[in-house]
Amino acid sequence: MSVQGEITTIFGGTGFIGRHIVRRLAKAGHTVKVATRVPECAYFLRPYGKVGQIVPVACDYSDAGIAAAVAGATNVINCVGILYEKRKSTFQKIHAELPGRIAAASREAGAKRLVHISALGVDQGTSRYHKSKIVGEEAVKKEFPPATILRPSIVFGAEDNFFNKFASIAAIAPALPLIGGGKTKFQPVFVGDVADAAMASLTSDAAKGKTYELGGPETVDFRQIYQRLFDCTQQPRMLISLPWGLAKFKATFLGLLPHPPLTTDQVESLKTDSVVHAGALSLHDLGIGPTGMSLILPEYLDYRRRGGAFAVQGHG
Repeated sequence: MSVQGEITTIFGGTGFIGRHIVRRLAKAGHTVKVATRVPECAYFLRPYGKVGQIVPVACDYSDAGIAAAVAGATNVINCVGILYEKRKSTFQKIHAELPGRIAAASREAGAKRLVHISALGVDQGTSRYHKSKIVGEEAVKKEFPPATILRPSIVFGAEDNFFNKFASIAAIAPALPLIGGGKTKFQPVFVGDVADAAMASLTSDAAKGKTYELGGPETVDFRQIYQRLFDCTQQPRMLISLPWGLAKFKATFLGLLPHPPLTTDQVESLKTDSVVHAGALSLHDLGIGPTGMSLILPEYLDYRRRGGAFAVQGHG
């Protein structure tokens, strides 16, 4: 048992957001059950806590497997999500159906708290990604009314799949696309703040049954995001406006790749801004001051400069 005597089961604990939450859970004294199809893949998380504190648990995501994973848990956190569909991993199964099944199992197991990680803009988006996410939220609220739902904007941090992806593309491509003119608005949020929000949701009575929209202190469009990237890497690239129709045409072929850099559904998702709505509950309501990009991006993008992280601008 943990110092606090609480057991928390986390689904998606090996992912980008999940591993940060696992670290914080361990630091707070929770015993952490990391539900995963392949327990060996979660072994890297064990040093985050004391011996026996972080326990990878085999879960095949059947109803019986989910029930076993949440058995005895005081808290349950769901971080499972996908950016594109692949074989049996569809938006319908992962985003729409799974959250409700986890919520139902958590209720039946007697868990006190459930935190569900969703995404900002799902209540307005027209993509299949957005639509599946909102269905999942509704299922969670139906099965576990006290659940707390967190909707982060684009999440950044050292292992993110956003800034790192575009930095990799920029390293080999002479130009980068501004899909739809690059006018989509984002409010990038630091992964550490999202993890802190999940932890706060476990202890705040006011967070029960509430939905929080998580965004950073700055609202930027794609052109400005690229500029932040170029400022860190000191390798500017030409920006080319790509109309929605042409972007979808290109994504039709890119989406056939094993790890597609762009899909038609992602193009559709970009038609919806990912910003905190006026009047919405936010990080501030959870007692968290959002972290700016300028404090974090240089820590993991500077090494992409010519000459490395210690290169002097103009002398790399």
